[in-house]
Amino acid sequence: MPVLVLASESPRRLDLLRQAGLEPDRIAPCNIDETPGRDESARNLALRLALEKAQAAHRPGQFTLGADTVVCVGLRILPKAETEAQARKCLALLSGRAHRVLSAVAVIGPDGKTARRLSETRLHFKRLTDHEIEGYIASDEWRGKAGGYGVQGRAGAFVTALSGSYTGVVGLPLYETLCLLDGLGYRR
Repeated sequence: MPVLVLASESPRRLDLLRQAGLEPDRIAPCNIDETPGRDESARNLALRLALEKAQAAHRPGQFTLGADTVVCVGLRILPKAETEAQARKCLALLSGRAHRVLSAVAVIGPDGKTARRLSETRLHFKRLTDHEIEGYIASDEWRGKAGGYGVQGRAGAFVTALSGSYTGVVGLPLYETLCLLDGLGYRR
């Protein structure tokens, strides 16, 4: 069985891999600078970060999987909320509006060959009341999540429409991930 390394400490990504019947041999979280480059698009940011994470954790002879999720409204990239103020600002911006979630996956094979894919999902949030925003802030589910929310939790009730990959919004688009692994020769 080939060695599979997940370059992420996200419990959601691990759960999604397990949902697909994959159990990483090792978890190798990477601490990289996730600051968008000057004039870097959300699409390019997600692809770059997924690749950088995979590269940071890769060792010859293993399959290494890196992923990143970026939430954007128009051209504006929302942060991974670390403070209540950031989360409130994100939720206020998303309230009653459509936005995109871009989830990129990068896989590096045992021979160093690299492949990347991007999943784009469009979502629409209902108009949020102050009470709903404060209740969500109190839940602490927003912490460390792109755009200040996690669709798999309480924020799922805010979504009025979703077009694309639900697993991509959670943090790891499974279809794209399995296609990349299969394409590089990973046998499940």
